[in-house]
Parts: sequence; C-alpha cells; structure tokens
Amino acid sequence: MHSNMWRRLTSAAVTLASLAAAGPAAAAPRHSTYTKVLLIVEENRTYGEIIGSPDAPYLTALSRTHGTATRMSANYPVRCPSLAAYILVTSGTTAGICDDRGPRHHRLAGPNIFAQLNAAHLPWRNYAENLPTRCALRNSNDGIFLVRHTAVPYYTNLGRTCRIGQVDLGSSTRGALHDDLAAGNLPAFSFVTPNACNDMHGARTCPNDRVAAGDRWLKGWIPRILAGADYRAGRLVVIITWDEGSPTDNHIPTLVLSPTTRGIVTHQPHNHCSTLRTMQEILRLALLGCARSARTMTSDFALVP
Repeated sequence: MHSNMWRRLTSAAVTLASLAAAGPAAAAPRHSTYTKVLLIVEENRTYGEIIGSPDAPYLTALSRTHGTATRMSANYPVRCPSLAAYILVTSGTTAGICDDRGPRHHRLAGPNIFAQLNAAHLPWRNYAENLPTRCALRNSNDGIFLVRHTAVPYYTNLGRTCRIGQVDLGSSTRGALHDDLAAGNLPAFSFVTPNACNDMHGARTCPNDRVAAGDRWLKGWIPRILAGADYRAGRLVVIITWDEGSPTDNHIPTLVLSPTTRGIVTHQPHNHCSTLRTMQEILRLALLGCARSARTMTSDFALVP
C-alpha cells in the first residue's frame, strides 16, 4: 500500500477510536504538526502574582520569549477549591465537584483524556512529585503530595492503567521524567504534578516564599524539558498553567512553549476548556465536554501550519 495512503488510514483509525471513547457528539479536532503535550499545573496564583512579579523572574522571562495568554480564566466558581480545576482540564466538566475530597468520595466514570488515550493506544503518564504509591488514593502524611492535584485516581474507567501511568516524578537529575526526557521517550501526554512546595500551594514543611519556590523549581526543570529530544525534534508542546487564582479572582497565568511559539502574547479569551481542547487537537482526540465550544489556543500560539 502507498505510504501516504497508509498514514491517512492510520490517522483515521486513531480518530475513530477517540470518537468512540468520547461519544458521538464530539467535534473533529484541527490538525497540528505536534504529537506530544506536557502539561504542568501550578497552584493558586492570579496572573498579576506571576507575570511581571519580582518573585517570578524566570516565568516572566519565559512569557516574553515564548507565549502567554493574558486573558486566561480558570472558568469555574471562585468558591470551589482545586479539585474541580483538575477534573475540568482533563475531562471538560467539573462533574459538579466543589470540594477537595479524595477519590473514595468522587468516583468518576465519565469520559476523560486518559481514557481517550487508552482507547487510541497512545501512552500517557502522570509524573507526580513525592508520590507515595502508584495510583495513590490519599495525601501523603507530610502533606507534600496532594492527591487532588493529580486527577488520575478519580477516574474509575482507567483500571490498571492508573497504576501503570502514574509514576513518581523524581528529581531534575534522576528519575522517571529525567530519564524519559533524556531518552526522547516522553509519552503522548505528560501530566506533571509538582509537590505542594514546588507548585506554589504550600504545606507546613514548605518555605514561605511560595511563588519564588515554584519559579525556582520551574527554572530547574524547563531548560531540561526544552533540551530534550522530543522538544528539539519539534514533537512537543509544553503548557504551564494554574488551577485557580484567588478566592475572588480566577484570572490565571498560562504559558505555552513550543519551537514555533516565539514571543507571542495573545489577548484572546481562554480558559481550562481551551487548554483541554488544545491538548486534544494536538493528540488527535475527539473533543470532550466544554472543549467543544471553547476557543482553541493552537492558532493563537502558532501550533498549526
């Protein structure tokens, strides 16, 4: 069979598998030349607390050299805490959640991006820092690992892939993420969960300079990610976002890093649904929930031809 025809048939098969996983109403995604996404979710900061802040010099510099969305909203009620954001950005709905209880209290069987990837036979990983055990159902005793910041264990339709796909992140010099970066072996979707000290959330054992601590952590990781084989080969898009802003303001920072995103500042309105849509378009997955009607970021950040 002619190679071009084979590629078209293979792409169609993946799309059909994704549609089956998401339901018949999903819209067809746009084409992107990228094939992998790495999403890092930080915690509880408004746009003004990061972009231009003296406590976040590295992130401010990244926003100027790569891409930043100036009108990004968490897009869920400010009175609701973190968990709703993590479910929203991975499934297209908050599932009515407005608390931070663990997976034993919220057993979600609906469509989500991890189940879509399973159905399409595409690999994913949740690199979770200080993960106490794979597919952890509760916080660590010291409060450094918070299960509500991972999303994965809440989805009951992932089965054994929860334990396979969720791994301890390791450090910037050794461990799962370091090794996959070095080998050019990142999965199609990487969901990165920093610990409570490095995600700007804070815990009783964390330093008080929460924003600065997260900025330093990202300064240690991002150059390694951008130097990795996947990014250098033009396969990888990196998105850094925040779950929510403050109790009164859900205007959050979001940065997009890719080889074709150079010094882009967009003032178009975006939200967590936009992030989900963008990731699904890059991964050739059918659009879920609010992603169907959200504004994509693919064209705004030069991620499409």
